[in-house]
Amino acid sequence: MLRIRAQVSGSGKLMDVLVANGRIAELCPAGVWQNYDLGGSDLHLAPAFLDLQINGYSGIDWNEEDTSVEQITAAVRQLWRTGVVALCPTVITASSDHIARCLANLARAADCSPEVARAMAGIHLEGPYISPEDGPRGAHAREYVGPPDWDQFRRWQDVARGRIRIVTLAPEWPGALSFIERAASAGLIVALGHTAAQPEQIADAVRAGARLSTHLGNGSHAKIDRHRNYIWEQLATDELWASLIVDGHHLPPSVVKCFMRCKTVARTILITDAIAAAGQPPGHYRLGSVAVEVTAEQRVCLPGTPYLAGSVLEMQEAIANAARYGNVTLNEAIRMASANPATLLGLAEQYGTVTAGRPAHLVLLRQADSAHKLNVAATIINGELVYQNDAVLN
Repeated sequence: MLRIRAQVSGSGKLMDVLVANGRIAELCPAGVWQNYDLGGSDLHLAPAFLDLQINGYSGIDWNEEDTSVEQITAAVRQLWRTGVVALCPTVITASSDHIARCLANLARAADCSPEVARAMAGIHLEGPYISPEDGPRGAHAREYVGPPDWDQFRRWQDVARGRIRIVTLAPEWPGALSFIERAASAGLIVALGHTAAQPEQIADAVRAGARLSTHLGNGSHAKIDRHRNYIWEQLATDELWASLIVDGHHLPPSVVKCFMRCKTVARTILITDAIAAAGQPPGHYRLGSVAVEVTAEQRVCLPGTPYLAGSVLEMQEAIANAARYGNVTLNEAIRMASANPATLLGLAEQYGTVTAGRPAHLVLLRQADSAHKLNVAATIINGELVYQNDAVLN
């Protein structure tokens, strides 16, 4: 049992929250209890975060063939200090065999580790069905890019034991629409990304069942037609959710503001697209087979080039940046990292609100307005305190 006192997300009120038997048992006005276990009047209690696109964390890369169950479990535990309790580990473009082995590693980890099984909301397959063009392809290896292949995908899904939940692809490939229809019928979330599609091809993909734009505004040409292009088309398509990397490098603040006003808070999802170097010092790292450099400014790029290759963003940073760049409230920014991804994944009954009777997946935050920072004080999963930072709490 936990008693928490904090400003509760969604209500804006200082409340006492009782957590018992893995659930939020009661919310009442602050002061009902004389004592509490966690919190304070200057802390914020929010639903815990979900990350739909993350390639690794704290030195551990899901895109390495030899990543062990223990390493994947360790990365999941390290993510608790960022408030992330559910995620879609992301496997990127590589050879068919390499992708299969990486998927098998993740499936094995979910089978063997209770922490991974609880955290894994599904695997995100980003590629290899993406554009081969420089720019839209991003940092993905050109030699492994190819058209959507349903039989190949089914083999990967079998290896993953049905855990692939999101597939990012470019809809301009021949056969893409048929693939999207099959994937959507099978309950998968089809995302459009790393694409050079014409506006008409975007519209066709949405009619076929695509539901998400992957890191909108990135994985694109440096220069495009100012009116007829795949970014405007996705922005204008209400059926598409948009995921954004709000690290100050992938999208300028003004673009974040425009994108969020266009999609609205209700259809925007914050992701990190973090690589294994997240949580590590600047230096040279790898994203699968791709060499990358993390600069002192926390920019991840192909060495010696301006081209981005993932991020070292953490979700609490993404939320703080989104609130500042997008001119939205902290509660609205939190929604984009909790309730919105939960809704897209069909997990809204488990995540996304601080409501009596719901599972107690919670994060306690302290906002430092002057530094535009958001610090995680504690993370709670199923009513269990799994992470606590006394330096932030006190």
